[in-house]
Amino acid sequence: MNFLVEENPAKHRFEILVDDALAGFSAYLPRGEVLVFTHTEVDDRYQGQGVGAALVRGMLDQIRERGGRVVPRCPFVAAFIERHPEYADLVVDAP
Repeated sequence: MNFLVEENPAKHRFEILVDDALAGFSAYLPRGEVLVFTHTEVDDRYQGQGVGAALVRGMLDQIRERGGRVVPRCPFVAAFIERHPEYADLVVDAP
């Protein structure tokens, strides 16, 4: 499986493509340089295959590269960051 994580600013979300097919997304509310993540969804066909983790890892890496921060209101994003403390520095309180 080939993963590609891209931001779709028009829809306020990051999307993951698996072999060129949309497999999931993580929606956010933009607050300047802070993105408040509210919901993550992975298509049933891709459940249990690491797609959700690849999505969150890819989007957090992109946010870090541009100097952004996150508020993980989405339980999936929050749990990922808790399991991967190397991303904890990106977390801020809600603006």
